[in-house]
Amino acid sequence: MSANGQDEADLLARAMRGDLLAFEEMVRRYQRRVYSVALRIVRRHDVADDVTQDTFLRAHQALSTFDLTRPFGPWVCRIAANLAVNHVRSPVAREEGLPEGHAEAAAGASSPLRGVLDREATEKLQAAIDALSTEQRAVFVLRAVEGLSYKEIAEALDISTGTVMSRLFRARERLVESLRPYLGAAASLPRKASAEP
Repeated sequence: MSANGQDEADLLARAMRGDLLAFEEMVRRYQRRVYSVALRIVRRHDVADDVTQDTFLRAHQALSTFDLTRPFGPWVCRIAANLAVNHVRSPVAREEGLPEGHAEAAAGASSPLRGVLDREATEKLQAAIDALSTEQRAVFVLRAVEGLSYKEIAEALDISTGTVMSRLFRARERLVESLRPYLGAAASLPRKASAEP
């Protein structure tokens, strides 16, 4: 285990014994990552905030079941993904209507033109991800953004590994189709089958 991993295991062990400051430190370390997962699935900043808070509340309540030999990040992100998917599927979400829009592109471009191009590329990619079904978007975010394995995604969403692979394949196909005008010749190249790491 790395020094950082040991540090986190120590914090989590303290949190399990009731040390709220130790758990607050874990929240501070993972808040942005959890919010990012939630936002990519629910597509609304206010809802992502709620999901993030609920995620850490659930994580704290379930902390006694956490295996200290495993990394905390994937575990807490799985909780966020489940809550986000549940929200999108809920009747409340259907009544709320369309999402408020796309997240702004990150600042700090090297030139005004580069900034415009980066913003446009980010907006097109985010629009393509937003157009995926909730199920496909959740699998894609957990795999492509969070780097979870097929098995971890299957456990997080309570589906089979085959369903994860199928949804991920369909999500990638839809993204390629949506982004074909921007990908040019690269979108026409045959893709190699990728093996699960």
